[in-house]
Amino acid sequence: MATIKDVARLAGVGLGTASRVVSGKGAVSPTTLAKVRKAIEELDFRPSHAARALLSGYSKMIGVYIPVLKGTFYTPILQLIDTELRANGLHMVVAFGAGQGDARRQAVEGIEFLVQRGCDGIISMSNMLEDGDIEAFGTRGSNIVVVNQAFGGAADQCFVVDHRQGGMLAAQALLAQGHHRIAVIAGPSTAPDNVERIEGFMAQLQREGVPTDGMWIAESDFSPEGGWACARELLAAGYPFTALFCANDEMAIGALSHFQEAGIAVPRDVSVLGYDDTPSAQFAAPRLTSVHIPWRDVTLAGLNALLNRCYGGERPVARTYPVSITQRASLGPAPATVAGKPGAGTSAGRKPSDRTRRT
Repeated sequence: MATIKDVARLAGVGLGTASRVVSGKGAVSPTTLAKVRKAIEELDFRPSHAARALLSGYSKMIGVYIPVLKGTFYTPILQLIDTELRANGLHMVVAFGAGQGDARRQAVEGIEFLVQRGCDGIISMSNMLEDGDIEAFGTRGSNIVVVNQAFGGAADQCFVVDHRQGGMLAAQALLAQGHHRIAVIAGPSTAPDNVERIEGFMAQLQREGVPTDGMWIAESDFSPEGGWACARELLAAGYPFTALFCANDEMAIGALSHFQEAGIAVPRDVSVLGYDDTPSAQFAAPRLTSVHIPWRDVTLAGLNALLNRCYGGERPVARTYPVSITQRASLGPAPATVAGKPGAGTSAGRKPSDRTRRT
């Protein structure tokens, strides 16, 4: 395989001159340019990625950190980033956590891994970082953007959604169908975005005069398995309810599966509402009504901002992302009778302070 030295030798020029032609940077006379290009063609020279990085000063790689490599949430996000990068002659390097244990430490270590691999910039999808974590990377921290978490000292590097509004819209959607006996499967209380959406949901119910003190609420891990287990626990508790709000689609799909197994028809007997509106929501059975978070728009905004930082340019960077409800078959009017064991009362459910924790 030909090298840049071979090109320079055949063209009769210095290595630096040949490098300037290959990189496209620096002045070269038309005659010399023609000789080098002829040598490149004759030798069928193809500079390696490492050589291009050495010549340009850029690795042409963008790192992406995600908390866990499973489920249906991160897959379309990674596909979107990879497609955009390839269209711009760039490549994606992914680091991910274990999905359990110290999420903040895993995120910091994952970002450090990407920095050490020479990534020109990094997108972090973790919401467990702290204000000082980005600053700790020094000058390298200026080429890190964070999706789904805000930092006071680095606001222009953060791209966030109003999850409180998402929770509020979820409550409004259920109330509009006449649901007042509601159960909730929340995500981990350590996840800031989960806390925000649950707070928004509860606050809207309270504003509408719906009591939340005795509401059944369980805490799970954003997985279908967790949703299935919580739905089983909900039915076993005998808590009377007509609707279930789940803090993400994967838990909602797990709950739908258990309800089907238990002989509970959705939405005839109970309605189910998810969150995120991931691609899997439209293929659930029945198709899942969900709070639509425009993750594509948020991700593209973060990616464009990062590419502007790393390579210059004026790619569009949106800062506001409308949240809405995607109505599908899993949400219907409240039935005349509620699901749950006959004679069960509010006391059968767990209050928010008594949440079951699953990891």
